[in-house]
Amino acid sequence: MRSLGQGVLAGAVGVVVMTVAEKVEQRVTGRPDSHVPARVLERLAGLPERRSRAHNLVMHFGQGALLGVVRALMANAGLRGPVASGMFAVVRLTNDQVLENATGVGAPPQTWPRPELAVDLLHKAVYAFATGAVADRLAARGGPGPGQRHAARLPGRHSDVGPLGR
Repeated sequence: MRSLGQGVLAGAVGVVVMTVAEKVEQRVTGRPDSHVPARVLERLAGLPERRSRAHNLVMHFGQGALLGVVRALMANAGLRGPVASGMFAVVRLTNDQVLENATGVGAPPQTWPRPELAVDLLHKAVYAFATGAVADRLAARGGPGPGQRHAARLPGRHSDVGPLGR
């Protein structure tokens, strides 16, 4: 239950940081706003496709806040720091691509123009690392996670080191 609240908060902060980065990038590059989040939500919910700004914001912020729960689960298990945030960036990208491709709103990333792909990867990384920083800080209040306690016994993966006691 702790991970739920921590994750929603961490994910919301991550979305705000990503959105600010996107707006700065758009001012520099002239790239227009994306309506993909709205279109995905409208398709998933069976709504008429209007590319509504409200739907865009609900999907953009809602998806980021909900995915933050995954990062909080990671942090509470002891998966913290930049490596964990890098792993989480892949989760965020995968989530986007599954939803966009399953609804027919998007196309596989390998078909995208390279500059467009680079921008998307950059923004998702900003989200993942900002979300991770918040999730890690919140999880650290509870002390080391089980994975960290296990690693304290003997760093790395070893078949002869059993699981921690309950």
